[in-house]
Amino acid sequence: MKAIPLRLLCAGLLIAAASLRAAEAAASSDSKSPADDLPPWIAQVTRFGERADWSRDGKKILFLEKTYGDVFEVDLETRVIRPLTHHYYHLGYTRALYLSNGDILLSGPEAFDPRHPHESRVQCFLYVLDPRLNKPPVPLHTKCSEGPAVSRRRLHIAWTQVSAQYPGEMPPDTSRILEADIVYENGVPRLGDTRTVLDSRDLPFKCTLETQNFRPPDERELTFSAYGYQNTEVCGIDLTTRKVVNYSNAPGQYDEPEGIFPDGRHTLVECDRQNRRGPGHVDLWKLALDGSGQLERLTFFSDYPGYKASNGVISDDGRFLAFQMARANEPAGVGHGIFVLDLARARAAGK
Repeated sequence: MKAIPLRLLCAGLLIAAASLRAAEAAASSDSKSPADDLPPWIAQVTRFGERADWSRDGKKILFLEKTYGDVFEVDLETRVIRPLTHHYYHLGYTRALYLSNGDILLSGPEAFDPRHPHESRVQCFLYVLDPRLNKPPVPLHTKCSEGPAVSRRRLHIAWTQVSAQYPGEMPPDTSRILEADIVYENGVPRLGDTRTVLDSRDLPFKCTLETQNFRPPDERELTFSAYGYQNTEVCGIDLTTRKVVNYSNAPGQYDEPEGIFPDGRHTLVECDRQNRRGPGHVDLWKLALDGSGQLERLTFFSDYPGYKASNGVISDDGRFLAFQMARANEPAGVGHGIFVLDLARARAAGK
């Protein structure tokens, strides 16, 4: 084999290096983060974290460090971030939500294999954490798949279980939604009488269920995700009559309810209507809960290649939307910072 002259080899390396720098520059330009280009009605309040939840007074936001991470709370006036789960050992959490009395509902695994991390997302248990942080959380002795729903006005929750959690009890590929009060006896929380709200086998279509929100103001209805039906749909079930309504009813469009407006007339939706590219490319939309399917787009993070906005929640006064920045190629729920959108300022700007 004939040797390559040194001057030609060096020239080739220089050309290759220049090409690599050009490609990196182009990629950097193409992948500009929406956090670098925020409109005046959106503020970034943390540089890390996911799955925000508003305190009742709207002054604090509860959030996860990461999936299977610790739980934190940020004061929106001072921007001081306080850890809530550093005082005991645990395997991390996948959800943290304020209860109506100020206690915190946690969902997390009791076993975790880092080689198969996603299996633990549907093998989580529910706990109640005292915000005085003087003891570990109290287990409620029930499994929860993905996110529970928490009443904003009473000590009441709903949650989902899937057949993978109870293979000997539930038929394969089924899911169910349960609800119960949280009852305190001598200061110790437990679940009250538990009842089944909905079994996926009772629906006229096949899907996987996930609880989302009690619909205010009277909380007579529960919204839920119907994963896999017509892509994914936003549904609600009347807690008295058990009647199910499909509110999004948009075949081929991804619609997942996340958060709800305090007047009960609209819910937030992770939706890909703007691009029809699936759950990795969603933004947050406002969906009317009147059966019209009317949508209004609120965030525009998916206009930046590789990014999306997800996991939105509305403050109890209806003025603000908290959400997270996420990347298109990462699992659902993973976030990279908590943001707050002033809905009145956005409306005044025509957005």
